[in-house]
Amino acid sequence: MSSHRDYARRQLPRILGLATLAVVVLLLVQDAAPGLFPAGSHRILAAFSLGMIACACLAFQAAHRTGAMELAKASVLAAAFLFWAANQFWPSLPQAPLFNDVAIGLFVLDAFLAIAGWPPAAKASFFPQSGGRRAGRCDGGCSCANCNG
Repeated sequence: MSSHRDYARRQLPRILGLATLAVVVLLLVQDAAPGLFPAGSHRILAAFSLGMIACACLAFQAAHRTGAMELAKASVLAAAFLFWAANQFWPSLPQAPLFNDVAIGLFVLDAFLAIAGWPPAAKASFFPQSGGRRAGRCDGGCSCANCNG
């Protein structure tokens, strides 16, 4: 039974991600044919997609049981998406420019942390092209500077 729950827990981020992509497609369709959608739906679709991807990022971290530092970094990214969503949803609020600027600051912080290598690489990469090895590492079967092969 536990493996079924693990499978379901790991699928949640994918489901949220696919739902988000579907909403983004609707958003782009609305850009191409605005008459097909009710007034005010653009801001709702935009804010919803940003909020959903924030949830997907956090669900991904929770599903893979990453460490506290990885969860903190994912929380920075999720907060950036949520502030951007708030800016999209309430563009006429006096605080809307602040929401936008906080989102920009958090996205810049997230990018800087990635460039600076924080948090340090985890046990294994989640990217399939790495073959389960850490990002930036090789398997010793080459002549790169990371190994003596």
